Amino acid sequence: MNIGIVGAGGWGTALATVAAQNAEKVTLWVREDEVRQEIKEKRTNSIFLPGVELASNIEPVGSFEAFKKCNVVLMVVPSSFVRATAEMLRPHLTLGTPVANAAKGFDIATGNRLSVTLSAVLGPNNPVAVLSGPNHAEEVGRGLPSATVAAAENHAVAEMVQDAMMTNMFRIYTNNDVIGVELGGALKNIIALATGAIDGLSYGDNTKAALMTRGMTEIVRLGRALGAHTSTFAGLSGMGDLIVTCTSPHSRNRRAGLALGQGKKLSEILGSTSMVVEGVNATKAAYNLAKAHNVEMPITEALYEVLFRDRNPREAVMHLMTRMRKHETEEQWPFGDN
Repeated sequence: MNIGIVGAGGWGTALATVAAQNAEKVTLWVREDEVRQEIKEKRTNSIFLPGVELASNIEPVGSFEAFKKCNVVLMVVPSSFVRATAEMLRPHLTLGTPVANAAKGFDIATGNRLSVTLSAVLGPNNPVAVLSGPNHAEEVGRGLPSATVAAAENHAVAEMVQDAMMTNMFRIYTNNDVIGVELGGALKNIIALATGAIDGLSYGDNTKAALMTRGMTEIVRLGRALGAHTSTFAGLSGMGDLIVTCTSPHSRNRRAGLALGQGKKLSEILGSTSMVVEGVNATKAAYNLAKAHNVEMPITEALYEVLFRDRNPREAVMHLMTRMRKHETEEQWPFGDN
């Protein structure tokens, strides 16, 4: 089996280490010349995933020509590059080869989920799946036990991704709810940004617990409006991903929120890292989707104002705390059936 990985950031590199355990060959598309050269010569990626040795059957490439021989392809580039990268990849795909999106975010140009963008670019000849769950590249790359979800409307496609990528230390469950799995992975970054800001403001665990819980309520509200199964958000790609992203020091979204709460400007935060903070664009996309579908998302709206309207984070928290009184069960518990 030949597995193709598009993107050699931290997550793409970590997934390549997983794929190398099952495949005869892993074709890893690497955009940066210096990263590609390092992988070839030293079998490391010190920029994006330091401390992890890459197997000899991982072949870094700078073009998509070799992807014609891949049996399964994973798209692991930042959300803002998915469309352009898929357009470059498309002519080199073999008919029927599934492409699984492993990025977490939205197509910022359209507001669509990334799998929708992928399907539009690739057309009907290459089925699209989603790979999403509570997975930090730093831990997956080191071979620590992890679990995730492969979702596709056609269950056989989800099983192809599962068969290609599941190992003794990387357990994959399948799911047919592509919308729910994908939205869980994209929207939790918003709550992680907000949770980091809570830490930056030196508020406590009580505040974080309240924010994460009510944040999940917002995720479910929007997911339900967009056609997701609410029960999906109780699983790995929903609650699981929310927990790990809001609490882990590995989380770049949480770290960005921390800096935001400490008084740094968004431009300064984004300029200080080579990593993409997906929660920023996700906040904008979710804010627009909530308005379009008349969904109440007060935490998302407050974060949007902090990020894009220069609202003081402490003032935003006070606004959330002093909203009109409500009963907790005014709406059904979010994980009930649709």
